[in-house]
Amino acid sequence: MGAVSAARMETFLVVARLSSIRRAATQLHITEAAVSAAVAHIEKQLGAKLITKSGRGIALTEAGRVYADYCRSILGLMKEAHAAVQQAETGRLRIGVVATAGEYVLLRPLASFRNRYPDIELSLSVHPRDVLFLELQHHETDLVIAGRPPRNTGLVIRARRPSQLVVVGAVEHRPDPLRTTWLLRGRGSGTRDATLSLLDHLDITPPTLTLGSHGAVLAAVREGLGVTLIHSDAISHDLESGVLQLLPVTGTPMDRPWHAITTRTPTPSTRLFLTHICDPAEVGPDAFHPA
Repeated sequence: MGAVSAARMETFLVVARLSSIRRAATQLHITEAAVSAAVAHIEKQLGAKLITKSGRGIALTEAGRVYADYCRSILGLMKEAHAAVQQAETGRLRIGVVATAGEYVLLRPLASFRNRYPDIELSLSVHPRDVLFLELQHHETDLVIAGRPPRNTGLVIRARRPSQLVVVGAVEHRPDPLRTTWLLRGRGSGTRDATLSLLDHLDITPPTLTLGSHGAVLAAVREGLGVTLIHSDAISHDLESGVLQLLPVTGTPMDRPWHAITTRTPTPSTRLFLTHICDPAEVGPDAFHPA
């Protein structure tokens, strides 16, 4: 069996993501014939059918889904290997965060890190935790700031920072958390899962409203549309200004620390960032603690 080039793997992944030879060709700025030839070459090398027609587009076969998963990991490892041999101070660092951590936990440490190491190429992506952990497993991200990762993923918690989940509502509307609407994040959110578990624990079935983004949920709470379970980091200003109030609910507050998570082989720049966010002299009282 011959080798499959990285370029052909990348082409196949675009086809897999877009479910279309035509759209893949447009995005890659090559001909449809070139895309089809790349996929056909891979199928010949593997001796397996990877795609099949589906309506006006294509769909992955089971073999195609398995191979796409491997392609993501292989390409991610190749990029990670390139970064691993660079000097830490001139490398690349790809950070993934859940929305709350991106807005209220990471920005200040990230700014001080950039000032300290201006030659490191930084990128920041914001996704639900499930997406972030999958990207980290595929070596498409170097470090994730989120809740605890799932077990048996091979991911490693390198540092923690204390945080709590609390229930809040608008002061003006004086909501009863046992009867009012509960505002939820979108699917894949750890806070959503914690909220649903809390409602089960309380043995109540109140009305719920899913608003998706963290910002939308927080805005809706301020307007009195309901109550929500949220990280304490996100509402300190609203509590101080008297817009929101903490609501006493059995089972809260919940300890839900933030975790800095990597693969088993973090790059030099990743290790440098971990050292930075664990240094109170650099990031102040919000420093993480080594795991």
